[in-house]
Amino acid sequence: MQIIPAVDIRREKCVQLVGGIPGTGKEYGDPVQAALSWEERGADCLHIVDLDAAMGEGDNLEKVAEILANLSIDVQVGGGIRTVDRAFELLSLGAERIIVGTAAFTKPEILQDLIEKADSGSVMVALDVKGGKIAVEGWKKEKDLDPIDMAKNLEARGVGGFLFTNVDVEGKMVGLDTETVKDLVKVVNVPIIAAGGVKSIKDVREAKDAGASGIVIGTALYEGKISFEEAMEVAKNEKRRN
Repeated sequence: MQIIPAVDIRREKCVQLVGGIPGTGKEYGDPVQAALSWEERGADCLHIVDLDAAMGEGDNLEKVAEILANLSIDVQVGGGIRTVDRAFELLSLGAERIIVGTAAFTKPEILQDLIEKADSGSVMVALDVKGGKIAVEGWKKEKDLDPIDMAKNLEARGVGGFLFTNVDVEGKMVGLDTETVKDLVKVVNVPIIAAGGVKSIKDVREAKDAGASGIVIGTALYEGKISFEEAMEVAKNEKRRN
């Protein structure tokens, strides 16, 4: 399982928001430097989210491009990817995977076009869940869609993996929604990356036991609640328990 540090970008700063709500959370400096520091510490993948693009408030494409140009490890990028052109722009800049959220549920033809034109392994869908429903448009709106059903349907259409985030606990460090991760792993055969609410090394162990292929960690790493090195050790060397 991969340990994937999050570098969320808001107004050209590395931030961690609570529940994706602007004005919450903290700033952690320059996102390029943050990304480079995680690579130096041994990360083999980073999770980059352009929060401004996700919220429809401009974008941080220059910062994302700078990160992609300066890192040699895999980078998955999400946030405001609502056209095929933007998806391919990010892939051409060096993103290993792009994560489609809102467009997957509001404009399915865009997702289908992308799947047909790109390597399926490079296209992930964000299953952002708020109150048990799929959240869209920077988590500001919910659609009456069941995440488990959507995962099955989207896998059948060729999606290469899913990023599951429980928005209700995002940034709050109250624990990962492990049960939903288990449910997703049972119904699809593509990778499931877990995120949201991670607070301790116990969440890392539980994500691995649940069958997640990766876990995105943000606030808990930046606030020193989880040792990155210990998390890497758990993910790579501990045997999965039955």
